[in-house]
Amino acid sequence: MSAPVRNVAIIDIGKTHAKVIVVDGQSGEEIASRKVANRVLSSPPYPHYDIDALWTFILEGLAAFYREPGYQAISITTHGASAALLNGEGNLALPVLDYEHSYPNDIQKAYAVLRPPFEETFSPALPMGLNVGAQLHYQKTEFPEAFADVADIMTYPQYWAYRLTGVKANEVTSLGCHTDLWQPGKAAFSSLPDSLGITELMAPVRSAFDTLGSLLPDMAKRIGAGEAIPVYCGLHDSNASLLPHLMVRKGPFSVISTGTWVVCFGVGAPLETLDPARDTLVNVDAFAKPVPSARFMGGREFELLTAGVTPGDPSASAAALGRVVTDIILYCPNAVEGSGPYPGMKGHWIREPRDDDERWVAASLYAAMMTARCLELIGKAPTIIVEGPFARNTHFTAALAAITGAGVMVTDGNSPSGTALGAALLVTRQAPPQSYHTVQPLLGLESTYRKWRELTDTAYRTS
Repeated sequence: MSAPVRNVAIIDIGKTHAKVIVVDGQSGEEIASRKVANRVLSSPPYPHYDIDALWTFILEGLAAFYREPGYQAISITTHGASAALLNGEGNLALPVLDYEHSYPNDIQKAYAVLRPPFEETFSPALPMGLNVGAQLHYQKTEFPEAFADVADIMTYPQYWAYRLTGVKANEVTSLGCHTDLWQPGKAAFSSLPDSLGITELMAPVRSAFDTLGSLLPDMAKRIGAGEAIPVYCGLHDSNASLLPHLMVRKGPFSVISTGTWVVCFGVGAPLETLDPARDTLVNVDAFAKPVPSARFMGGREFELLTAGVTPGDPSASAAALGRVVTDIILYCPNAVEGSGPYPGMKGHWIREPRDDDERWVAASLYAAMMTARCLELIGKAPTIIVEGPFARNTHFTAALAAITGAGVMVTDGNSPSGTALGAALLVTRQAPPQSYHTVQPLLGLESTYRKWRELTDTAYRTS
């Protein structure tokens, strides 16, 4: 009989960083954590993730944390827009492609003819490799000999579960995040796998909550585990942030998952009003239900706009806020082109910040206004919950509360983080109590947002 689960080890691979975390199974608190940069290698055949370095980091973290503080199960969450292609020996037939790699125009045009309509997949046409179907088409077209050796295609969290257990699987939160491969309304593959001739290569679809198996004997030996450690199927990271709220709330409400991407989930929002031209889409939650969504690369944009900037003390920041609003120091999209509610627009300042405090505040307000615009595209909800790094940015949350008129809530400092907690809930199935506080709106910002909307929408219509 397996030991009771006190702690859960989480493998968390984001686009920028990878982590190994241990979560307390009862409180949901992170009690141990390691982090490393998620490197992209530029060597042939195309930019790809450093899988060997990630694997070493994962095993070292699992070994260290098995000794202290200990864990009794492993769960996995990763960024989306990635797939692993295995050969008959179970090794990678091709490297795991970086989704920010762009393909030749002729390949892009050929894929545009193949991809299913938005009404089938609720997956918009996205740049680079943000549609996994486009990645697979590129790999099959450009590297036919290597692709001929492909025996299995797996979504990214499940690739790491396979490395640990030897069990091959796909899972709906990763299949349903703008891959072009899934029909959210029917909980089935789209027509694209048939069009690409890969239907028989797709690994079986399993629930995120499934125990795929125990650690392989050689993995257990490397980690130092003297017992059977179950490994759970895992899920897409933004959906991991959503899961704790799905377990304790009923819609309509919105969850804003922030990191490299800002993903806005509209729980209970209608599917019919989505606009594929503006990066609205349907995600699929851990229970295999469709969730209207909108997104932009907000964390990456914020990093670019605040590069080299350290925010000052609260009084300096408050003074900067007054100057930014009064002097209309605003940024128009996009700092990162190709995604979000204003695709194709080139970012620019209406008026440049004059110091670091103004730049930090203006970038925070820009992120809030873009988030508010995303929420408008999927339907406003009376309650908005902000997860991730932007939850700690008081300018962002207060601006969002003012612009939307909704109750904006953030978890208190002693509450567990969304992504790691969501992955742990695949094991424990019981969301721990979380403490929230409601954000006070930044009064007077509504007119600033209206001006920004007018300028931005006019520029978008004429671009």
